[in-house]
Amino acid sequence: MKAHFDHEKPGVYQETIRFVAWAGGLLETLPKSLAAYDQLDRVSTSIALNIAEGNGKCSAPDRCRFFDITRGFALECAACLDVLVAKKRYEADKRRRAD
Repeated sequence: MKAHFDHEKPGVYQETIRFVAWAGGLLETLPKSLAAYDQLDRVSTSIALNIAEGNGKCSAPDRCRFFDITRGFALECAACLDVLVAKKRYEADKRRRAD
């Protein structure tokens, strides 16, 4: 597929979309009542949206601000996964065993 926008070029954005799909599969196995469910759903989506929006900014400071926010969202996703492991709702090594 040919990239039409800067954010669609191969790289971080495509990896983010793969993560969103993976997280979506994980979310399907969890009860929606978990706080981590809602947070992981919103934050993983926000990563992709902020990458796209940041790439649309013309000034370097604006782009950096969006990418800094995006990094924070990625760290929140990692923390959500840690919480799910701590609550025994997800096994951290589950994906490795499936490969």
